[in-house]
Amino acid sequence: MIDHVSEMAAFVRVVDSRGFSAAAGSLGLSPSAVSKLVTRLETRLGVRLLQRTTRALHLTAEGEVFYEAARRIVGDIETIESQIAGHRDTPHGLLKVTASLAFATHQLAPVILEFMARHPQVQLELQSTDRVVDMVEEGIDVAIRIGRLADTSFMARKIGEDKRLICAAPSYLARHGTPRRPEDLARHNCIVSRERPYLNRWQFRVGDTKGNEIREIEVTGRVAISEGEMQMQLALQGIGIVRLTRLTMAQAIREGTLVPLLAEFSADEPVPIHAVYPHRRHLAPKVPAFVNFLIEKFTPPPWEI
Repeated sequence: MIDHVSEMAAFVRVVDSRGFSAAAGSLGLSPSAVSKLVTRLETRLGVRLLQRTTRALHLTAEGEVFYEAARRIVGDIETIESQIAGHRDTPHGLLKVTASLAFATHQLAPVILEFMARHPQVQLELQSTDRVVDMVEEGIDVAIRIGRLADTSFMARKIGEDKRLICAAPSYLARHGTPRRPEDLARHNCIVSRERPYLNRWQFRVGDTKGNEIREIEVTGRVAISEGEMQMQLALQGIGIVRLTRLTMAQAIREGTLVPLLAEFSADEPVPIHAVYPHRRHLAPKVPAFVNFLIEKFTPPPWEI
């Protein structure tokens, strides 16, 4: 059984590390020793778990099934061993996090060094993507979700709220003037989304003093691009007016390189931002350590202006 556990742990570490050499370093073994453990496991099971090439490793269909179960088992063993050894409060191991590109770039990146310094036994893998990641399928420990949560099978801690703002660079406003009312946008160059046209329909609160009427204005412009980070970079160059999330533009607004526009007409409602993680009986210390760190650094949220 001890050999079986060692084989399983080596296999999981190879997959998580994406290679035998990286896994060997973290396990304190030679790459050949790790390879022998995985080969012995495949021989015992009678199936191939990994497809090996000179450049990459890929899980087979059987390997994917085995990995999901093995990862949970190895994680439980590590947790129990840490508790017995008296290290239940010491975060360690590989922490896999996913967040949107904007959140990862503008909010996570500036604080990651401090987290790693606090927890030297943690290795961090950050996946920055705007697609909704399947946490179970991809083995994610913590996901930063922006918007209403649909899946209630996970634990969630709120770390703030966000909403969209309309901004432009001072250089653009100096050349083209400042829009004073939403309808003025028809005379301006707006940086629009290419793949998500619904983002080009900007909503404003207009009408009487109670502001009960919501008006939707479809903006146009000479530049269409879907990636929000590129949209902001073009706005900073003075190409046009942009509408992006507050967490993306907060620093630029503080520095004066972007100027908020039409704020008094805003109809955007704040959306929550949560740190989401699996609901497990034996939660590895690295997970609450990271979530608590986020709450500490983002209270109050640095993107609020």
